[in-house]
Amino acid sequence: MKILEDRQYSKDHEWILFSGATARVGITDYAQDALGDVVFVQLPNIGDKFTAGSTCCEVESSKSVSDIYVPLAGEIVTVNGILSDTPGLVNSDPYGEGWIFELQLEDSSSNTDLLDAKSYRQLIEG
Repeated sequence: MKILEDRQYSKDHEWILFSGATARVGITDYAQDALGDVVFVQLPNIGDKFTAGSTCCEVESSKSVSDIYVPLAGEIVTVNGILSDTPGLVNSDPYGEGWIFELQLEDSSSNTDLLDAKSYRQLIEG
């Protein structure tokens, strides 16, 4: 399983890449593998505000429909519209072109529940 060192992870299998007060969010390689072939991504709406841990959108695969959670409180400022036409990017490039949304953080110091790469690896390996 691919786990990148330059980002943090949630226990719900989202990755978070920080850029100042903004965070790009997607699902991990582990999550996309467990889902199977992604056939549809319901994106959140730009301007929607969420508390940490809230459901913001869904990913539908050949196996199931899974909720995507907002790992930190904030407002959706960008969504990856390419996923509307090419949802399989979530499978083929989960840490790159398969990102789902960007969040303007409400409080950039509220990431204490996130895991680093080593801790996330321990979580998924049991």
